[in-house]
Amino acid sequence: MESKNKREKFQSPLSEVSLKRIIKDVFFKPRVLVVDDEERIQKACQRLLSEEGCEVNVAQNGIQGLKMIEEKHYDIVLLDLMMPGMSGLDVLSDLKSRHPDTVVIIITGYATLEHSIKTMKKGAFDFLPKPFTPQELRVVIAKAIESIRTLQDITTEKSRMRVMINTLREGVLTTDHQKRVALANPACLKMFDCHKRSVIGSLVSDVIDESTVLGMIDRASAQPKEMFSEITEEVCVPMGKGRQDLVIGVRCIPFRDRLNRNLGIVTVFHDITALKKVDQLKSDFVSMVAHEIKSPLNSVLMQLNVVLDGLAGELTDKQQDILSRSSAKIKSLSQLASELLDLSKIESGLINQEREELNLEEMMKEHVKLYRSKADAKSIHLICKPSVKSTFIMGNKINMEEVLSNLISNAIRYTPNGGKIEVWADENCDCAMIHVADTGFGISPDALENIFERFYREKNEKTRYINGTGLGLAIVKSIVDSHHGTIQVDSVVDQGTHFTISLPRTVYKI
Repeated sequence: MESKNKREKFQSPLSEVSLKRIIKDVFFKPRVLVVDDEERIQKACQRLLSEEGCEVNVAQNGIQGLKMIEEKHYDIVLLDLMMPGMSGLDVLSDLKSRHPDTVVIIITGYATLEHSIKTMKKGAFDFLPKPFTPQELRVVIAKAIESIRTLQDITTEKSRMRVMINTLREGVLTTDHQKRVALANPACLKMFDCHKRSVIGSLVSDVIDESTVLGMIDRASAQPKEMFSEITEEVCVPMGKGRQDLVIGVRCIPFRDRLNRNLGIVTVFHDITALKKVDQLKSDFVSMVAHEIKSPLNSVLMQLNVVLDGLAGELTDKQQDILSRSSAKIKSLSQLASELLDLSKIESGLINQEREELNLEEMMKEHVKLYRSKADAKSIHLICKPSVKSTFIMGNKINMEEVLSNLISNAIRYTPNGGKIEVWADENCDCAMIHVADTGFGISPDALENIFERFYREKNEKTRYINGTGLGLAIVKSIVDSHHGTIQVDSVVDQGTHFTISLPRTVYKI
């Protein structure tokens, strides 16, 4: 109820609002200086405004008023326009040059349009012609207090935001539409070894010399109205002799006005050097273990094949069955080692470095042909649906082939005989979409949350006999993430599964 009454009070016309109540609600006691050579005006203003809760002082003329202003800050100055010795216009000019935040209200008996225009041009807040009523004075003072409070709220918010940004461990850089620095916190300057005292107003290229970052800002600035996306990259910043180079995750995004016009760019820098080092150690360890396992497994598999082929003598049916099962298990272990090697390469960035223009539809057609025989063996109808127009992305070819291979081979394994698998590509705003849909066993809601985890496989009566390592979808997820994309799964048990991959469409074809 109290907040409702407060809203209603401020929504009422100022002429109906008590000045005393307004002053009670602000966090400061307004200081008012009355500069007027008429004693009657001085006393009337001082008495009325003091009763309303203001701290009021008076000055007999402009020279005395300026002296008092130098000794003490005043929030509001009531200034007579016509005074002996120094005119109100001269006082106004001097006052606003020294204290631009002070609200000046002109009071004069010579109220003309010309005088009003002159005073407003010099920075006056309002114009109050003599004679004025007590309520007219209350109204104009109330307006002045509201203006002061609004400006102080803005200043407080800016100060709070500045303190918050300056204490962040992440670097924050804001540039305007001319690519000049509007804000750069200490963490940002430290990351790029910038020792300038002030960078505000400087061209961003004078502050940061990393071509990748500058290119990201250029691309974000050039985004058309219908496109609004965040650009992300990893940048290695050399730190000179004796210092470890930094690996920085960079996120760059435009900010716009209500008409969707680009006003500038916000760039955030996150130091991921330690994380990359830990990931690299983990990937190196996995790679080493997988490599050490794969070689002896292949040797054992070769020896088993020699025995199974009868080159070491005839085998009984029982022996043939046992050795065949052993061979299948070793093949699974060898495949697991291969996929672990692939995953460690992806995570360490060995494959993701080179990207080229890729035609998704052409790649899909090639993979449908590649897996046609496997699909036919189960009487599965595998097709590539034609697209309205060719869809292009910038990506690593080996990576994207791995994505399509894993999704299509998974669909074949988990679709019963006589089922259907469809793959196709399309576009959605600034994204290229890859779709792989099947009429297979489907995935239960509980398992959907875990299918991208390493080694996870849903086991039930229908899938327990299907071989797999549980790394295929983890590899797909890693590749999609490295291309700054997303992957979504829609599945209904016993009806099928639909994988949708969204990738930034950085190449446009008309």
